[in-house]
Amino acid sequence: MSNETNNYPRRVRCMGTELELRMMTAGDAEAVLAFAAALPPHDLIFLQRDIRNSKVVAAWIEQSARGAITSVLALADGTVRGCAAIVQDEFSWSPHVGELRVVVSEDMRGSGLGRLLVQDAFALAVSRGLGKLVARMTPDQRGAIAVFQELGFQGEALLRDHVRDAAGATHDIVIFSLDVARRHAQLETYGYSEVF
Repeated sequence: MSNETNNYPRRVRCMGTELELRMMTAGDAEAVLAFAAALPPHDLIFLQRDIRNSKVVAAWIEQSARGAITSVLALADGTVRGCAAIVQDEFSWSPHVGELRVVVSEDMRGSGLGRLLVQDAFALAVSRGLGKLVARMTPDQRGAIAVFQELGFQGEALLRDHVRDAAGATHDIVIFSLDVARRHAQLETYGYSEVF
């Protein structure tokens, strides 16, 4: 097993809630589907696929098992409260780029869980030797945008009317990116490598 899994499972506390952070396994399908079903539909449109669909979750788990996706779950009493995934396409022209996807349950927003998941994803990106992370979100996700910017991500693009929700309305997508090696070097220079 690679070094990237050495920090898992582990326990953390976010605003009084004790959580277990661990890598996703094949046995997590039902818990992930329940988590996705409880999310507001608007929270899912920035993802490439609808994680409320059992076939999508099965493919996600299969890709995680073979290493194409690195997935960390945050659970409280066996219930998924958040997740982070780094998606790579080893056969593309950008195998050094990982797309970061972070989703947090409504009741855990503002608790610091999203920030923690992004920080863990950064550490995983460093351990995997990724050169760049990108993240997509809708422009109205102000809290998420603030977290990503505070952690060094910068806006790269606005894709107008890029996704369509279940009601047929289109929404813009904002793309942020982070130069992983540069950010890691900055943090080490200033003695903050343990922040991530």
